Amino acid sequence: MIDAHCHLAFKGLVEIVDEVLNEAKNSMKFVVTSGLTRDYEKTLEIAKKNEGFVFTSLGVHPEDIVEMNDNDIQKSLDFIQNNADNIVAVGEIGLDYKWVQNEKQNEKCKKIFEKSLDIAEEFNMPIVLHSRKAEEDVFDIVSQRKFRNVVFHHYSGNVTLAQKIIEKGYYISIPTTIATSKNLRKIGKSFNLQHLLTETDSPFNSPIEGKPNVPQNVSYTLKLLSELRNEPISKIEHSIDENGTKIFIS
Repeated sequence: MIDAHCHLAFKGLVEIVDEVLNEAKNSMKFVVTSGLTRDYEKTLEIAKKNEGFVFTSLGVHPEDIVEMNDNDIQKSLDFIQNNADNIVAVGEIGLDYKWVQNEKQNEKCKKIFEKSLDIAEEFNMPIVLHSRKAEEDVFDIVSQRKFRNVVFHHYSGNVTLAQKIIEKGYYISIPTTIATSKNLRKIGKSFNLQHLLTETDSPFNSPIEGKPNVPQNVSYTLKLLSELRNEPISKIEHSIDENGTKIFIS
């Protein structure tokens, strides 16, 4: 099993991260943790402590961008560039039209999104995309570039766009919320496994009420995918593990 996207340094998970990862190592191949501007250092520290099992992506989240001044944003972008050797992807980056609805703020987010894509191009890195309620625009922006390893993290768009994403050779990462999403179930049931990933977005979206989400909960997604596709969990797990390895490690 792999968790293609989580936040190990985020409150609610960082306090128990050692215990969680020790358990996760019993059943998982690897985990990709995404650092936010407030926890870059801690994210890298966790990955270093768990080298070979925890890998890192760093990005400037659109919700953070609207709260930051230009100087702090540039410092974050510089940090990502300066730590390119310590990360496997740039992200999560992108746009958010659910929580960022001001036109001027969205223009600021687009500008930083483009700068983040420039960094990923410079270092030939995969990108992990945040696209809540902005899937079409994020797809259009990325499609103008020549990226090969593109992950639409926690995809919540429609099936029609999802098909375009797959046709472009990109990847859709399916979260533990698949059980409550009609579109995600359609995607999980019929889309080519070669373009799917599993993620938890831990500590968010836990399938267990009252507890933080953890990387090993991708098992819930794998079980549901197996039921939807009428295929063995082992086959699905193998394909998704291969995808993750190809994107982040190879």
